[in-house]
Amino acid sequence: MSSRLSRGGRQGRAAAPVRLVHLGLGSFFRAHPCWYTEHAPDAAGWGIVAFTGRGNHALVGALNEQDGLYTLISRGSDADAFEVLSCLVRAHPADDHQAWLRYFEAPDLAAVTITVTEAGYFRGAGGGLDFGRPEIRADVQALRRDPMTPVRTAPARLVAGLAARRRAGAGPLALVPCDNIPGNGALAERVTGDLAELVDPDLTAWMKESVAIATTVVDRITPRPAPADARAVLESTGRDDRCPVVTEPFHEWVLSGTFPAGRPRWEDAGALVTDEAAPYENRKLWLLNGAHSLLAYAGSIRGHATVAQAAADQTCRAWLEEWWDTASAHLDQPPADICSYRAALLERFGNLRIADRLDRIAADGSQKLPIRILPVLRAERAAGRLPAAATRVLAAWVCHLRGLGAPVSDARADEVVPLAAGPIVAAVPRVLGWLDQELGADADVVAVVIDQSERLAVSRLPG
Repeated sequence: MSSRLSRGGRQGRAAAPVRLVHLGLGSFFRAHPCWYTEHAPDAAGWGIVAFTGRGNHALVGALNEQDGLYTLISRGSDADAFEVLSCLVRAHPADDHQAWLRYFEAPDLAAVTITVTEAGYFRGAGGGLDFGRPEIRADVQALRRDPMTPVRTAPARLVAGLAARRRAGAGPLALVPCDNIPGNGALAERVTGDLAELVDPDLTAWMKESVAIATTVVDRITPRPAPADARAVLESTGRDDRCPVVTEPFHEWVLSGTFPAGRPRWEDAGALVTDEAAPYENRKLWLLNGAHSLLAYAGSIRGHATVAQAAADQTCRAWLEEWWDTASAHLDQPPADICSYRAALLERFGNLRIADRLDRIAADGSQKLPIRILPVLRAERAAGRLPAAATRVLAAWVCHLRGLGAPVSDARADEVVPLAAGPIVAAVPRVLGWLDQELGADADVVAVVIDQSERLAVSRLPG
């Protein structure tokens, strides 16, 4: 006999008072920030409400029917572990704007965590807010007319919430971005500040005094949910869970910043609190995320569907090691630590039971490659070297934009896909120039990427 998840059924502790709001109700949020909050020794005092980024009313409804409870499946290479998480108190759809504002107006709210991906920040080429995006212009105009009106973009939703908090005199709080972006705290501060300045300059001054923005490094591979996950929960635990989350056993969270209204004791759950996040940030972005991008484009071109399949391909494995050798030289950490991290990555990538799909990782390459690959390529060029490992990722992305491997799903697809069309000798400098003008004008880099693109286009495995 199966049982539905509910707090009344004593499958999770009583709902905690709401002190955290999260924007971006995805699987990673439920596998990572929620896990750390659940395992903090003071978790009973830290409830979370979460809002979707783009809608997903079905997930919201399913979670609320289960009183916010769900099963986290930690999928090791040989077995699953099942755990019911209780820290999520309620879920809301993106369009429940009045609820969003009410939470910000509550004095008990201490922090707002964010997982909206790189594209969700609407960052322009200069690093600040992209004022040319029609969605941003529409939200700015709406907030100027009425600061309580519903808005759609993440920067505008954050600004609207902060404006509501200021009007309510509810006190300071912290913003905690948890996306894979270098200096994600500085980015969140920049885009929200840029938008607030357009809406109400007085709000900008208040934010500088009352909003602390943390920088974080997050790491836990979390594939998209599949119908088989719910069946696994039912068969192993007897629980009927409509929205379980699968993740790997590994997890890492590095935080740097202040929390003027307090926070859970995440460090007692294994998080690292430090004054300097950059060394951990670069290690993760270049070695994990850069490798993911390499496998997503080159591996899918060779016919693979998951990270584990691509990592088992000896050609992809050689490319992976070459990329790690190149990137590791630019990391500011002891060689022994880097070696251990690489060994752990190989074990994680080789977990055949984590079906981490390459088409998911391939999304939004226009936002990811500038922070995962280009810093290493620029450093190598400054040293007078032409690194095949870094240019190969760019070549694979060009091929991806030309229709090879994983399908294109990119916030800038309308801009970059046309650039990749036509003869490869013309497409490569156009695409590289869009990423970085200097790269597009670097004849040596262009020549290598053209050659690698042609080789990749015929590298698909037989069968």
